[in-house]
Amino acid sequence: MNARLNVFGSPAAGKVLKHFIAANKVVADSPLPAATQELVKIRASQINGCGYCTDMHTKDAVAAGETATRLHLVAAWREATVFTDAERAALELAEQGTRIADAAGGVSDEVWQNAAKHHDEEQLIALVSLIAVINAFNRLNVIVQQPAGDYQPGQFG
Repeated sequence: MNARLNVFGSPAAGKVLKHFIAANKVVADSPLPAATQELVKIRASQINGCGYCTDMHTKDAVAAGETATRLHLVAAWREATVFTDAERAALELAEQGTRIADAAGGVSDEVWQNAAKHHDEEQLIALVSLIAVINAFNRLNVIVQQPAGDYQPGQFG
């Protein structure tokens, strides 16, 4: 399978991706726990059907020490006992933020209040930004049909 466009060889795509990556770096350096960040990226990517990002962030999570059990249960986090209350709140916000077009009114007050109960303001800003950035990456990769499976942790820096 080949991508519809070569985003890695395009000067225009390179400029766009540079900004996506810079925004992602701000979030990566935030006080939002790294494990939470990877779980959110994986869940949004699953919802959006982005194989490239699901592959990347699952492999990055493994490289960072995440357990296979938790990774296997991300899609079914509601029924899983392996996530903290803070992670569960972040995953729920990620789901509603990712499915915003499907939800009348967007993110519910209940979901927001639960996220705010477990994350301070800086973490919330990072979490909201992360949800926006991973959705942008997902959309780019899904539209161009970026193939999944070959990513190696640390490949991009």
